[in-house]
Amino acid sequence: MLIALSVLLVLFLLVPTFVLLGRGLTTDFLPTVASPAVLDALRVSLATTLASLTVTLLLGTPVAYLLARFDVPGKTLLDTLLDLPIVLPPVVAGVGLLLTFGRNGLLGPPLELAGVQVAFSPLAVVLAQLFVSAPFYVRAAKAGFLGVDRDAEAAALTDGASKWQAFRFVTWPLAFPALLEGLVLAWARALGEFGATILFAGSLQGKTRTITLAIYGALESDLAPALVLSAVMVLVAFTLLFVVRGLAKARGTP
Repeated sequence: MLIALSVLLVLFLLVPTFVLLGRGLTTDFLPTVASPAVLDALRVSLATTLASLTVTLLLGTPVAYLLARFDVPGKTLLDTLLDLPIVLPPVVAGVGLLLTFGRNGLLGPPLELAGVQVAFSPLAVVLAQLFVSAPFYVRAAKAGFLGVDRDAEAAALTDGASKWQAFRFVTWPLAFPALLEGLVLAWARALGEFGATILFAGSLQGKTRTITLAIYGALESDLAPALVLSAVMVLVAFTLLFVVRGLAKARGTP
């Protein structure tokens, strides 16, 4: 009975994936990938996810380090609030971003006076991806910094290294596998973002239409690009998951 139930679940999870790959990876795969609509979606997704990942790395690393090493006031509350985007429905995140950065939002009018229009622009795509993906990096980076042997840092300081040198040559290399794992997870989440993006940035080809938005739009007109992009997403997701598993194994975590 255990084997039968396990087989049922495995088949349920795997069969749709392989059917999707079978329908998407056909002789028309390369010509469809080379079509303007698909190339635009791939370009927008690549550019925006790299931008959001860069901001995540620059801003998320200090936050993770502070949470891992210092007892800041309200640390538990802050930890919970930073994890909130992980469990929030993406549509709710989109509404929140629209109410904050939209034309009639909290920060919209001052930004427009400065000549910056956020909503329904590539910047909106980056902000939506950043909002939903950054917590994944912060969580992984925090765990990485917590796992660094403090004795190794103390030994470096005793040998005459400055705090910055100890961080650069001891803390950072030891925590790097966890940080890299967090970046991979954050990029995967940003790449698959849909709900917040379509509400906050819209779906403008060549401007804000990412891969997931292109799949949704193609389902209403031309199925071929949707199947090809879906197959691409499956391959990318498998590769990312495989990389994360390898990093976790290297860190000695299950």
